[in-house]
Amino acid sequence: MNFRAQTVAGCLVFCLALTTGIANAQDSLTSAIEGGRLILEARPRYESASQAGVADADALTLRTRLGWETAAWHGLTATLEFEDVRALSGDYNDGVPPAEPYATIGDPEGTEVNRAQLAWKLNPHLAFTLGRQRIAFDDERFIGPAGWRQDDQTFDALRTDLTLGHFNASYAYVDHVNRVFSDALDWDGPAHLINAAYAFDDHLKLAGFAYLLDFDGPAAAIAQASATFGVRASGVASVSGVRLEYAGTYAQQEEYGDNPASFDLNYLGASLSASRGPISGRVGYESLEGNGARGFSTPLASLHPFQGWADVFTTTPANGVVDLNASITWRPPVSAPHLSNIALTARFHDFDSENTDADLGEEIDLQATASLTPRLSLLVKHADFDGGALGPADTTRTWVGLEFKL
Repeated sequence: MNFRAQTVAGCLVFCLALTTGIANAQDSLTSAIEGGRLILEARPRYESASQAGVADADALTLRTRLGWETAAWHGLTATLEFEDVRALSGDYNDGVPPAEPYATIGDPEGTEVNRAQLAWKLNPHLAFTLGRQRIAFDDERFIGPAGWRQDDQTFDALRTDLTLGHFNASYAYVDHVNRVFSDALDWDGPAHLINAAYAFDDHLKLAGFAYLLDFDGPAAAIAQASATFGVRASGVASVSGVRLEYAGTYAQQEEYGDNPASFDLNYLGASLSASRGPISGRVGYESLEGNGARGFSTPLASLHPFQGWADVFTTTPANGVVDLNASITWRPPVSAPHLSNIALTARFHDFDSENTDADLGEEIDLQATASLTPRLSLLVKHADFDGGALGPADTTRTWVGLEFKL
């Protein structure tokens, strides 16, 4: 039995043991599970996609999550969460071979154990998490759960977290990556994820990271094997009533493990945000280098928030990509019994090739979100990418969705 099967099976057995009430003392496992919380989520969503060269697609899908998280028992907690994705109607390419003759909407059907983990907080400084879990570092540009798609990206891993005052560090050994395509396109590790940061104050936090990915299995997975080393600086300040936030990241990437390719690629990202009252704005810059054969890759990232919501650059072009973007968000002071926390966002992207300076296109993104009740939210979203003569195919996407969380 491999590490993935052992960790998931171990967590399932432990959670089952909790439900049987194996101890009757006041501070018992039975008390821990009875004092836990129910996980119940539902996210119905309609998505339409139009992409040059293939038939238009539309999908009405429903993601449901059901699980239980125990209360702490001598610093130990257990979480078991199931996830189901159903296609209620529509015609679309779900991203799993064989490809259907429609635009891609990457939400295949499937039912799986989304999380099965044991977390042990040994003391205020040291904690361990074993099993299938979510992992997110920094802004999720390199490591994240890819939460936009209906199927979560989770990791079968052993994670250690160390906290000493303003310093914190995390290490995760990943045996298996449960990607967003149900079970069809998962990757086997090993991968080593290291992230450490020191917060001097609110104005400056410095982080360093090393992500060593050595995937096994199909050639597409092996091709993503890489070693990425980087640094990140971020902070918050207030000037004349304006809240300012900044972040800057530099990373270098090279071949690793069984990857037969040879490459040395760089990443550079920077952003500055300003907010006052109901208005906030952001300008951002990203450069992912390409050498003509491949581009800088972030295969374990939460990709959707970056480089446009149309998702045309989820795989970096061989000549790389430079993204200059700006956005503005308005939160109108409107509150009604079933309409509050309204946020309206407009965002613009200009894309160029990093290696050749060719024009890769432009994109306009629009989004409206609101709370209908304390547990139910509404989202309406639209992305329009124009690839021009040299960019990817023109792509338009529209979403309307609800999300309920208990």
